[in-house]
Amino acid sequence: MCDFILSCCSPVDLTSEYLTKRKVVYLPFKFMIGGKEFSDDFGKSISYGEFYQAMRDGADTKTTQNNVTDYIDYFNGLLTSGKQILHITLSSGLSGTYNSAVIAAKEINEKCGKEMVYVVDSLAASGGYGLLVDKLCDLRDEGKSILEVRDWAEKNKTNLHLWFFTTDLTYFVRGGRVSKVSGFMGTLLKICPLLNVDLNGKLIPRHKVRGKKNVIKAIVDKMDLHAENGLDYSDKCFITHSEAEQDALEVKALVEDRFPNIKGGVSITSIGTTIGCHTGPGTVALFFWGKDRI
Repeated sequence: MCDFILSCCSPVDLTSEYLTKRKVVYLPFKFMIGGKEFSDDFGKSISYGEFYQAMRDGADTKTTQNNVTDYIDYFNGLLTSGKQILHITLSSGLSGTYNSAVIAAKEINEKCGKEMVYVVDSLAASGGYGLLVDKLCDLRDEGKSILEVRDWAEKNKTNLHLWFFTTDLTYFVRGGRVSKVSGFMGTLLKICPLLNVDLNGKLIPRHKVRGKKNVIKAIVDKMDLHAENGLDYSDKCFITHSEAEQDALEVKALVEDRFPNIKGGVSITSIGTTIGCHTGPGTVALFFWGKDRI
């Protein structure tokens, strides 16, 4: 029986069924599409297909940040169990929610007169955030204490690698991450940017790759370069995508061909609505454990 609660937020981009099975609770983020607010609840409020089609149709999207009060209410609801909480947040390099969670935890701990809530900045997003939570589930299930799991996360979280590419620059231009001129020329030349999340948890463009076939090879080459034990990598590997299933399947096939010892095979899930508001459709991401995150 678990002696603490393992918690995260919805941008882990796993599935609600997975979280239930692994005994992980989560706080949904919220987002706006076409002026209407929805909960990022793994496709229950609005399906991923409907969400991404609305983006293709030109609907405006934006995320809203959970504040200190949201976290206080969430943590207090969990504390009725009498158990301590280890909460893993979305990267502080992408969102201010880590700071909100820390402030909320401090206030609750002071009122309780002891440490009841611990917060860890994942420095990750999407399936990389999910891969970290998955590893912490394993440690918890091995019988490690809340402090042992927290300390492992703090020590090892930057060994997690997160690589992304997009085949559609429309939403990067719309969000201001790529200029209109660069977006036009990139589309004309079929440029697919390859990005990663750096040591500070920020999403950084690394390479401009011409053509989908080449960027699929390039993202797997990054796993060749950085994966723990190289081609003998034997830990888990996650892929997420935003309405780009065929591209995700091609990445999976190439990864499984090069890395035959992956634990349980490569897992594919959808990029959820929080991250999807910023990437739009056409993005594929690859996550694995390794070394030398840059």
